[in-house]
Amino acid sequence: MNEALVNGLALAADGPDFPTVNDFLLPEIIFPGTPFAMDRIIMVRVIATVIMLIILGISAARAKLIPGRWQGAIEWVIEFVRDQIVYQVMGRERGRRYLPMITTMFFTILVFNLCGIIPGFNIAATATITMPLVFAGWCFCQYWIAGIREKGLGGFLKDELFPKGVPVPIYILLTPIQILELLVIRPVSLTLRLFANMVAGHITVAVCLAATQWFLIEIPNKLWSILGVGTLAAGLIMTLFEIMVAALQAFIFAMLTTAYINMSYPEAE
Repeated sequence: MNEALVNGLALAADGPDFPTVNDFLLPEIIFPGTPFAMDRIIMVRVIATVIMLIILGISAARAKLIPGRWQGAIEWVIEFVRDQIVYQVMGRERGRRYLPMITTMFFTILVFNLCGIIPGFNIAATATITMPLVFAGWCFCQYWIAGIREKGLGGFLKDELFPKGVPVPIYILLTPIQILELLVIRPVSLTLRLFANMVAGHITVAVCLAATQWFLIEIPNKLWSILGVGTLAAGLIMTLFEIMVAALQAFIFAMLTTAYINMSYPEAE
């Protein structure tokens, strides 16, 4: 037993192959060196988008008046986004304009997040900052468009940079903060919230599974296998937790997008 323990400690000194930042800096595998170059995470995005469009398209084409379980599940998600996010924040009349956008955003982020626990993909399509930044940019383009449409460019900037009811001298300090919040803080916070959560989830699950492989396969003895069973259980629990986080982050992103756009309307002030 002592010999097995010593051998195990010798192997453990090398340590398992834990994930690093290189896991998110993937090499180009298709069309390298061209503007159309694709690495694995871009391929995951493309494949996930195609699969999502095919499934939703077939479901819409085969929709029935009395829905089956699959159609009922999809309709439940759509109704949840409509009633609990868009209409809840904006109201029915205004919400109709943004319902397609928020529903598309919710479904896409949810599917992209879930790619992290799908075998073969094994990485969330939102686990690099590019995709969350695109969604945040879409949100704030609509924020500006809605505000300018309702108030005009001058009125929109005036309300954003010079809030009403504030003493004039305070604007010296407040206006630069408002500019920073409008152009940087809000979009960056929206981006980092999604990005950081999905990266943290990927790393946590990967650490548990890497440790499991090390203890159960690389160090084949009963003493270390006990630790392997523990890390395997932790990996399964974290995978379930990651599913919850994937759905929660899609909900939060859609809810904040709806709230930000609603803030650009005069009566929302």
